[in-house]
Amino acid sequence: MIIRDATPTDVKAMLNIYAPYVEHTAITFEYDVPALEEFRHRLESVQTKYPWIVAEKGGRVLGYAYASAFKERDAYQWAVETSIYVNETVKRQGIGRKLHEALEQRLKSQGILNMNACISFIEQEDEFLSQDSIRFHEHLGYKTVAHFHLCGKKFGRWYDMIWMEKMIGEHT
Repeated sequence: MIIRDATPTDVKAMLNIYAPYVEHTAITFEYDVPALEEFRHRLESVQTKYPWIVAEKGGRVLGYAYASAFKERDAYQWAVETSIYVNETVKRQGIGRKLHEALEQRLKSQGILNMNACISFIEQEDEFLSQDSIRFHEHLGYKTVAHFHLCGKKFGRWYDMIWMEKMIGEHT
């Protein structure tokens, strides 16, 4: 498996990975799968400033990760929001961890100090949301820094949102 920068030719494969998360989970609060051109625009927009990478094996994109602005104000330039999506058929094989490690290294080289993750949460797991993402981020060294209650509604249910943070550099 290789980790490399995403290219426009990866957009369809990445959208195919993302679509089931939109359609069948509360992991993303997006209701509709974005159009191919919209997803291509997202890639291009992110890559003007931050990394967007893919995990590929045998010519097949297995997952992707990217960073985006935490907030647009200049004072936040050392913090990012991260996103990682892995093809559902190859979960729990270390792909997410490898993507995160590669993303973290790229962000460190850019001078980023804080990695933030916005994660859907529900006390009692349901068919649309587990606590796997929170456990994944805890395993990577993230700490919960905020908990917003009943702020997202999907599939007729209310979900919380947790912000988790990992410091990856020294704040001097």
